Amino acid sequence: MNEVVIVSAVRTAIGRRNGALSGMRADDLLAKVLRGLVDRVKLDPAQVEDIYCGVVTQVGEQGFVLPRIAALTAGFPLETPGITVNRQCGSSLTAINLAAGSIAAGYHDCLIACGCEIMSKFPIAAEWFGLKLADGREAGIPWGPGYMKLTGGQFVDQGQAAEMIADKWGLSKEELDAFSLRSHQRAARAVEEGRFKREILPLEVTLPDGQKTCFERDETVRPDTSMEKLASLKPVFGTRIITAGNASPITDGASAVLLMSLAKARELGLQPRARLVTCAVAGADPVMMLTGPIPATQKVLKKAGLSIKEMDEIEINEAFAPIPLAWGKELNPDWEKVNPNGGAIALGHPVGNSGCRLTVTCLHELERTGGRYGMITLCTGGGMAPATIIERMD
Repeated sequence: MNEVVIVSAVRTAIGRRNGALSGMRADDLLAKVLRGLVDRVKLDPAQVEDIYCGVVTQVGEQGFVLPRIAALTAGFPLETPGITVNRQCGSSLTAINLAAGSIAAGYHDCLIACGCEIMSKFPIAAEWFGLKLADGREAGIPWGPGYMKLTGGQFVDQGQAAEMIADKWGLSKEELDAFSLRSHQRAARAVEEGRFKREILPLEVTLPDGQKTCFERDETVRPDTSMEKLASLKPVFGTRIITAGNASPITDGASAVLLMSLAKARELGLQPRARLVTCAVAGADPVMMLTGPIPATQKVLKKAGLSIKEMDEIEINEAFAPIPLAWGKELNPDWEKVNPNGGAIALGHPVGNSGCRLTVTCLHELERTGGRYGMITLCTGGGMAPATIIERMD
């Protein structure tokens, strides 16, 4: 098998709902990221054999084959292909894992894995909710009778699933809010100390009011939040304890990593920054649905022959606060190494983008601290979770 390495990794700053990125087309946004990714290492785009892109809501401007259109928009050769990947919130981490597997198998030597989602324009379920067939009938929902039979006839949305997790693991509203406060505090510290500067690609954007600006700072971090403010928020999703404060906000963003075989990187004179140690994916209860990171973490650690204590940096997505907290009760990590620069509760969760964004952040944090191993995982709709371990290279 070929050794798979990351030689470039970049992301946009994350835009809040109807914020700095909301007016952009997805293909234009992703094109800027693809161009920035290769330009940072002075790579001829003709070397890129394919582009794997995580996109959840594949409709409208995010439809067709987004990475193909974005690559051509970015000035890549006409011969550059692309493919979209949808594993819900795990889409772009899955894109990384699929690309890594193809390189390891020897099918390719140089691939881009990326993610993009503009949730301000395309909310979750926009690709089917209200959709009509050519004859005017409702197109229907994805969950048919066979699936509903497996779930006992239950349809639970993700906010309700998050509360079910909180109840099962005995997590109080105060614990959820305290975790959320820490996410904002860590993210605010990271922004203040400039920890994200190397990973963020500055973009010239046009704001909703028509003003042009250089966008290079995540928009949803709240340095002034407090337990009192979080406690004052009303529950959402028909729950008792899930609020906008302990859930990730609707956001926009894109990110990408450049993957190569080690031999190809050396041939091109490029410095490998990390190697892909291994990856895994797990299924979980489709009703509670968001517990997948627990078995995915156990799986990927076993495959790597490593323990949770050997991870120097862990990025677990904070779709809702109960998810990492329940995961932590099962895995017992060092919390100082878990989302040290804040997570999605503070930074946002552009669903198709998040897995790749977490990987970009994990790599840069390993480089900042001199750590060796990093792990990335996130839950997905439908009860699944991918996980990946990377190792920093000197």
